[in-house]
Amino acid sequence: MTADKNTATPLARILAWAQDGRVWRRLLVWAGAGLALILLLLAIAAAFVYPTLPDLDNLSDYKPKQPLRVYTADGQLIGEFGAERRHYLPLAQIPKRMQDALLATEDRYFYSHGGIDVRGVARALLANLTASRSQGGSTVTQQLARDLYLTKKKLYSRKFIEALLAYKIESQLSKEKILEVYLNQIYLGQRAYGFEAAAETYFGKSLKDLSLAETAMLAGLPKNPAYANPISNFQRAKRRQLVVLESMKDFGVIKQAELDQAKVEELRIRSAQDPRLHAEFAAEMARQAVYAQYGDEAYTLGLQVHTGLIADQQGAAYKGLRRTLLELERRKPYRGPEGFVELPKDEAEQDDAIDQALSEHPDNDDLRAAVVLSASPSKILAVLQSGDEALVQGEGLRSVQAALAAKARPELRIRPGAIIRLLRGNPSKAEPQGAWMVTQSPEAEGAIVAVEPATGLVRALVGGFDFHRNKFNHVTQAYRQPGSSFKPIVYSAALEQGIGPATLVEDAPLVFGSWEPKNSDGQFDGPMTVRTALARSKNMVTLRVMEQVGPARARAWAGRFGLEVDKQPADLTLALGSGAATPLQMASAYAVFANGGYALKPLLITRILDAKGAVLFEAKPQAPAEELRAISERNAFVMSSLLQEVTRSGTAARASGALRRSDIYGKTGTTNDSVDAWFAGYQKNLAAVVWVGYDNPRSLGDREFGGGLAMPAWIDLMAVALKNVPISEIAPPAEGLLHSDGDWSFEEFAGEAGVRYLGSNTEAVAAAASAASAAAAGLAPPAAATAGSATTFPVR
Repeated sequence: MTADKNTATPLARILAWAQDGRVWRRLLVWAGAGLALILLLLAIAAAFVYPTLPDLDNLSDYKPKQPLRVYTADGQLIGEFGAERRHYLPLAQIPKRMQDALLATEDRYFYSHGGIDVRGVARALLANLTASRSQGGSTVTQQLARDLYLTKKKLYSRKFIEALLAYKIESQLSKEKILEVYLNQIYLGQRAYGFEAAAETYFGKSLKDLSLAETAMLAGLPKNPAYANPISNFQRAKRRQLVVLESMKDFGVIKQAELDQAKVEELRIRSAQDPRLHAEFAAEMARQAVYAQYGDEAYTLGLQVHTGLIADQQGAAYKGLRRTLLELERRKPYRGPEGFVELPKDEAEQDDAIDQALSEHPDNDDLRAAVVLSASPSKILAVLQSGDEALVQGEGLRSVQAALAAKARPELRIRPGAIIRLLRGNPSKAEPQGAWMVTQSPEAEGAIVAVEPATGLVRALVGGFDFHRNKFNHVTQAYRQPGSSFKPIVYSAALEQGIGPATLVEDAPLVFGSWEPKNSDGQFDGPMTVRTALARSKNMVTLRVMEQVGPARARAWAGRFGLEVDKQPADLTLALGSGAATPLQMASAYAVFANGGYALKPLLITRILDAKGAVLFEAKPQAPAEELRAISERNAFVMSSLLQEVTRSGTAARASGALRRSDIYGKTGTTNDSVDAWFAGYQKNLAAVVWVGYDNPRSLGDREFGGGLAMPAWIDLMAVALKNVPISEIAPPAEGLLHSDGDWSFEEFAGEAGVRYLGSNTEAVAAAASAASAAAAGLAPPAAATAGSATTFPVR
């Protein structure tokens, strides 16, 4: 017997040992004891750790960080400020399909477990033991605990605390509250927190408007938003979406037919090229105002700032100004490519080189960056950031012919590897999207602003070509010479001194010391009415009128319109707009004519709401009232009549012709050497101003004038703003005016009582009156004041 034991093989001994029931009983005892010890240790650890867990006040009274949002009057989002994009929704407002998609993928036993899904933990442990990559078994509650209180570093100690926190959360919050917080809290990439923000970020729409396919793609993000980001890696996101759809079918929340349809649905992910409303300058103005009141909390409280902007008017203003500046740039000499990149012969290496180059030259809305693949005098083939190729030929090469010549300077020449800018032209039958053309980023800047005359509400505001390139807001910060757009203020003051639309004024040369002003056309046309002179923007006539008014009185009169008196010169050059004003000030000034004589302060922010929609601030627009009156109603009407003539037969006749309206009023403005180009005008429901110029003042070009350069953007805005608005001309007041001899006059200045003629035989009297006016204000006489000022004098 002993010999048999000694000679038995090791395998036989093991088999004999395994068949011994006493061994199994001992193993079970030891295993049970070990498990009991582990459970005891865990219980002891839990007893010590549980009291130290953070309280859940921030969960039971969940107040997530929500960004400051700025909206138009019609509810379009134009600005969002804060580190986290989040739009909080109560669970009742989150679509059931979104909830089902998430739970089918992340935690299908959510409503039955107590915070820990034992089956999920076992499945994850088995996968971690048999697979090379670790797998999680965390429930929604655990994920929420980790997101709010813990790090994401994979440690067993963290998992233990995470489990305890999950139990604590489940014991104090309802399942509905836990799910609501999770759906609003979880990070989903692209600075988006919560599924509503993710829907806006990836698809440009609200969660309630998503299709099943779009919903499933979002539900696949919580596991790893960087890996399955639809913007940076659509293929990974698509694979993850298919996993979600299969899980939803297995979970019983969708049918096979729905799954099949969602699989083949073509998804459109939001990109930088998608049309969106650009109102960055207005949004920044709102941000600054709110930050001044709330400080850093402005970016976390979820404040909703509503402005007076109207979306379609804002969009038209933005597009109109950009078109104006881009067309101006195409009339300038080509400055050369923005840069050059060497193109390797290997296709993959070439793609990488192009991607790197274009990442350093991002698209600017419709102004696209491209790398040239081939170039000749007849065509250019280039590749865009999207990977699409663009062929440029014919008219699209007009502005760069010199750069395509073989003898072009190296820094100017367009050749393979050159980084250029492309823009689509107007759509045509041959090119429904518009043919490509080569252009360049504008050096000139501009501004456009529109205010509602009856309330002062700002309806459109664009402070420059591109906010991200130049944050200087030209609407509110650029003090520029208004040129002839200032003339209506001079004529308004003159009406109070007996000069009327029918007054004859000599268009003849004037000399003031060393200064000999000219008309913009270089012609002198003799006596003409004030109406004709303003329509034709005659400088000599305006100077004679200014002599009658006097610079001191004209400066004070400008102050009535909201212009800063100390920025207006105390001499005759003021007649032609040699002072300084911002586009917003000029728009408010013209609104005085439009609303019957009231100076209303421009108003951008109308309401501020908290995250729950309660009103924190509300600004009631001003209504015309006598204490706000700047000029009489009859003065405003006569000036509107004169400005209507400008748009009918004068320098702005293109405006009424293009809009096919008779109720258009306005004035062009161009300063000396075409340094500044303006158009200021209105219909009684909207007053708008456009300015174009360089930040470092220099000539825009010999042939650039306000009527040709600034007015087209104004027309673009008004075409949208006045669509379906009935024609309604400004009516004369009930009293104070007479219409005789074919024109209007103040009652007290009718007939021979008013100024009938200004010319050579009245100049001495007018000059003496002007000198007396200046002396009364402590100013030098006009002749002395204007000496040597010709270099900055506006001419049109």
